[in-house]
Amino acid sequence: MRPWIVQILLILALSAPLRAEGERAGDFDYYLLALSWSPNWCDLTGRARDSEQCDPGRDLGWVLHGLWPQDERGYPSYCSTRARDPSRRMTGEMADIMGTGGAAWYQWKKHGRCSGLEAADYFRTARRAYDAVTRPPVFRALEQDVTLPARVVEEAFLEVNPALAADMLTVTCRDGAIQEVRICLTRELEPRRCGADVIRDCTAQNARFGAID
Repeated sequence: MRPWIVQILLILALSAPLRAEGERAGDFDYYLLALSWSPNWCDLTGRARDSEQCDPGRDLGWVLHGLWPQDERGYPSYCSTRARDPSRRMTGEMADIMGTGGAAWYQWKKHGRCSGLEAADYFRTARRAYDAVTRPPVFRALEQDVTLPARVVEEAFLEVNPALAADMLTVTCRDGAIQEVRICLTRELEPRRCGADVIRDCTAQNARFGAID
């Protein structure tokens, strides 16, 4: 293999986020709280799946995608744990902030097991983290879909959450639309600086932002 090809492969490997699977539960550095804008998710994915999250009348805005154990670079997933899996009732009780009980089950399976917590404690911690973040009311007040710079979403969160700084959250986009706001928290759920592989923001100037139906 030519030397320049090797160099390119090394650069790509170093720049890509690391993901491990099957690591030891509880071995992580901080949490990443992911909030998804439900109207955009429904437009891009949810309605095609006939998800109950997108049913008329749900009126969901920022939903909890997940509370993810994170390393300074990369993240663990599908960890081995002795904790019992949650009951259907337990995951169903998270549907008010996660959209569906199925979403809660998937988040436990992929991320929650890595927390080192029992399922009830993990969901309780996730709800506490979600409730501690003020979601800007301006987005719920939209009467129609708009396009806006992604930085406007970040600025709105910073304005109503004085404890946050710009390097403690990031905005992601998908297919030209605002996807998520991700907030970095200590294991005690205090805001903290995001890791280098998380901190990069969406730079779109005309990102689609769907109004709540």
